[in-house]
Amino acid sequence: MADSFRILVVDDEAAQLELLGGFLKKQGFETVLAESGKKAFERYRDEHFDLVLTDQKMADVSGLDLLKALKAINPEAAVILMTAYGTIETAVSAVKLGAADYLTKPLNLDEMLYRIQQVKERSRLLSENRELREAMQTHYRIEGIVGDSGRMMEVLSLVRRVAPSEATVLIRGESGTGKELIAKAIHYASPRASGPLVKVNCAALPETLLESELFGHEKGAFTGAVGRRKGRFETADGGTLFLDEIGDLPLPLQAKLLRVLQEKEFERVGSSAPLRVDARILAATHRDLEALAKAGRFRDDLYYRLNVVTIVLPPLRERRQDLPSLIDHFLKLFAEKDRKKIRGFTPEARDALLRYDYPGNVRELENIVERAVVLTRDEVIGRADLPLLVQENGAEESERKSLPATVEGIERRMIADALSQAEGVQTRAAELLGISERALRYKLKKYGLTGKDADS
Repeated sequence: MADSFRILVVDDEAAQLELLGGFLKKQGFETVLAESGKKAFERYRDEHFDLVLTDQKMADVSGLDLLKALKAINPEAAVILMTAYGTIETAVSAVKLGAADYLTKPLNLDEMLYRIQQVKERSRLLSENRELREAMQTHYRIEGIVGDSGRMMEVLSLVRRVAPSEATVLIRGESGTGKELIAKAIHYASPRASGPLVKVNCAALPETLLESELFGHEKGAFTGAVGRRKGRFETADGGTLFLDEIGDLPLPLQAKLLRVLQEKEFERVGSSAPLRVDARILAATHRDLEALAKAGRFRDDLYYRLNVVTIVLPPLRERRQDLPSLIDHFLKLFAEKDRKKIRGFTPEARDALLRYDYPGNVRELENIVERAVVLTRDEVIGRADLPLLVQENGAEESERKSLPATVEGIERRMIADALSQAEGVQTRAAELLGISERALRYKLKKYGLTGKDADS
């Protein structure tokens, strides 16, 4: 029942201590006994306990004083106080000091078990929330972004420095460079990490809907507004609001956004009552905001408000040093996701991936690798598993440099097709290819292919 839930029982009355310890052990709890407050403190300091069950009135140290001492070394210490002096003042003092619960003597053992189970459940929930928070921070932590090139090191250094601040950040770069990933890294590395991260794509909604989406609306504010609705700014209170494609924000909404940045307040659509908001703003765009401002399509004052700190993400073609790491990262990710045993790429396939320019940047590379993982029938992804554009890119130059490599690529594909037709039986595949089974085994080993034995 206890699931390794450790309880430290503290009482200077030996009979009571033994009685409680024996009872809790019978219930399956791992129980340690301490006959004084001082010894309890020493045990707690050196060992891990999930709960301390302590008497209030003891000769050396009172239960309240022990509670204070334990909270000083571990603010999350769970303590249940037991006392024969069940006064309201003692109970209030215990709760104010952070006691998990309070019991009066003589003890009702069923009630005590119920209170312990409550503490155990709270501890489980706190642990799960902490693990979830850590998992989110790990998934989006700065170190989780793949990139070893000098350009990306500069970007990540800037992210680390700006994340702890409250500064508005403008993230710039071509589509597919990972602007949203950088925004997540900033949020989860900031003091607002426990708050919400709310995202809005300013290019995805028409102006009429976007205003309501950002600021919310009152009932009857427009046709279809059947009730009051919170906007994204209200939802992001205490956290971060990420405005993606900010360059597509219509001019009338730019003025309202500027007010929020300056005054930290706004009104819902259909209301004149101002609402205050505490949300950090991160914005991203692939557009040239300076050119838009000169053309009168983006407000200068809003641009300067957003442009407190700018992070520019380089396109993938300018950070080719990162390609090998990114290719391996996505291969591992999608092979695990699709539960496929894939050991890598053939030299020809890898060469084609390294030569390609990726106009769609990291997002395009991700899609290419996922497609290859899904479509391949082998444990090694070949050039034929890649999109035609990637296959043909630099193919002529590659073929001029290495005719044997081209021949090997064709041979490998023929062997893979024969194995597929023969359902993996090597004897039948060798017959289809017109070679000996021994020669086939040699080539299977050479190309990293697998097949069943004839006797399988």
